[in-house]
Amino acid sequence: MSAPKPSKRPIRSYVIRSGRLTDSQRRALDEHWQDYVIDYEPSALDWNALYPQQQPLTVEIGFGMGDSLLAMASAQSDCNFLGIEVHRPGVGKLMHGAHQAELTNLKLMCHDAVEVLEHCFEKESIDRVLVFFPDPWHKKRHHKRRIIQPAFVSLISSKLKTGACLHLATDWQPYAEHMLEVLEQEPTLINHCGPGKFWDEPERPATKFEQRGKRLGHGVWDLLFRKE
Repeated sequence: MSAPKPSKRPIRSYVIRSGRLTDSQRRALDEHWQDYVIDYEPSALDWNALYPQQQPLTVEIGFGMGDSLLAMASAQSDCNFLGIEVHRPGVGKLMHGAHQAELTNLKLMCHDAVEVLEHCFEKESIDRVLVFFPDPWHKKRHHKRRIIQPAFVSLISSKLKTGACLHLATDWQPYAEHMLEVLEQEPTLINHCGPGKFWDEPERPATKFEQRGKRLGHGVWDLLFRKE
């Protein structure tokens, strides 16, 4: 009897949860999917053709329920935004808000972010990448699931334009230290705040989860790196 072949399944940084959809989220998924969602295909896309105006492109990876992304897209009409998220309740909630706000500078993809970045973008085609409060995978045996790893950071950097930025945030200090170590080892990125330093006054809207954590005395750590 031959030995079983080793699995080639990639390590995912997320677990698909079957969260309950509210009525508004379900209606948004049914009625506005074609308006906001770009269906994944493993080939490079012409991003300028997907938005009404050619503007700098910001990509947020794992936008959760989408509150901060909705706020940024509403406040920054001179930028285009792409949100990548696998959890449909968050996609539905953000689409509902985007429809109410009549946003035209926001698109979404409901697919694995690694595959989207790898296959759907040409090199040096993104102006800003955001990764806010990714799952820290607290247990040591799960650290390999953390999305911020050297290979992924290198992939992000390859898609950033020269001078573009990567902005990360977490409320888990050990993960913040891990992020800092990984990013400072990437030769194409430079810490905008100086070696070994976090961004003390980040420019981003606070999420409800973050605000609740701060009321409980939790810290938040932001990092800002630029592509050389």
